[in-house]
Formats: sequence, C-alpha cells, structure tokens
Amino acid sequence: MTDTVATGTDSIDIVLIDDHAIVRHGLRSILEREPDFRVVGEASSIESARAVVNEVRPAIVVLDLKLSTGSDTEGLDLCATLVADHPGLGVLVLTTFIDDHLVMAAIQNGARGYVVKDVDTSALIRAIRDISRGGSAFDARSAAAMVRGIHAAPVETESKLTAREQEVLELMARGMSNVEIGRKLFISDTTVKFHVGNILRKLGVSRRSEAVHLAGKMGLI
Repeated sequence: MTDTVATGTDSIDIVLIDDHAIVRHGLRSILEREPDFRVVGEASSIESARAVVNEVRPAIVVLDLKLSTGSDTEGLDLCATLVADHPGLGVLVLTTFIDDHLVMAAIQNGARGYVVKDVDTSALIRAIRDISRGGSAFDARSAAAMVRGIHAAPVETESKLTAREQEVLELMARGMSNVEIGRKLFISDTTVKFHVGNILRKLGVSRRSEAVHLAGKMGLI
C-alpha cells in the first residue's frame, strides 16, 4: 500500500509512521475501533511523513524509530523536525527498540511518549489519549529506562548529538546562517533553529561562536 492521506475530522486525528505496511494496517484496524480516533494519514519514510503531517495537521503521530534498513534510529531526527515544524504535536514513539539512552534521546527530540510494540492494545489506546490531553505516556519498561537515564552519569557530548545535530554543527562551523543551513539540508528555518538550540544546550554554551569553538576543541568538527 502506498502512503495515504484521509480527509475529514474527528476528536483525535492520528498519523501512523512505520516502514512496514502490515504494521500500519494493524494499527489502523485497532485504533479506528475507538469512536474518537481517526487515522488521517500514513507514511513509510521521512519525506512522506513530513508531507503527510504538513497536509493533515494531526493531533498525534505514532512513530517507529526504524524507518529504513540503513538505520535503527532515524526516527529521532524526524521526531525533532515534526515537533519543531508543528508546535503542540504529540509524538508517541512505538518501536521494538528500547534502551536507556534511546528513550532519553526520544524525549530530548520532542517525543511525549514511548512504548514498545508488544504493548497491550488498551495501554496503547490509553497512551494516545493521555498525549492528546497534553500529558505524556510511557510503558513500564520505557519509564524505568527513563528513570535510569535521568540518574545515570552524563555521557560524552559527542554521543549526545544526533546525526542531524552533527550535520548542523558542521555547517555552523562553515559560517552558514540558519537559512543557508536549511537550504543545504532541505529543512525549514524553524527546524534549524530548533537543532541549533539543542546543540547550544548540550554543549553548555549560549552563542553559536562558542559552540563552534568548543566543538573544535573537543574534536567534534
């Protein structure tokens, strides 16, 4: 099945992002049993996900972190992009992968919930409802991973940066503006600003020049 967009409105509009059509079909059949849920779109890749979300403006995105055979975590960058482009969007990560750093990275990139794919149907539905009301949602394993991650010793800064943040940092070092970086990476100025903010926060600095200088000393660029 190709990526789809549905029209119409309902209480909670949902977009499903997963590279496996059978998973999306299964989720759709489960979620649309709920009278206040409507699956308004599906996507299987980063590019189609951004297009679908831009078009239908859902309340919730259910996102798998693995969207290709080349990476298990490229959904992290997509999560950050979607949240930056659509303030108020609730992203629920639904994936087969879980570890402390991955859960924390999802949260840092804007996810409001994280559950593993073998979660009970009732728990998945509850998670979507909680996020739609402005809350957060974590299953028992991801909640435990989050607690461990919060209390863990800080990891090296290089491992904190996502792949997209590393790209933005390298372009910052070349003196590019947000507009120029956005054109280079085919992302919006708002998304670039979001990534730059994350880079400054993670490096513990307040200015772009300081970030570039520190990154050079640390061997990040």
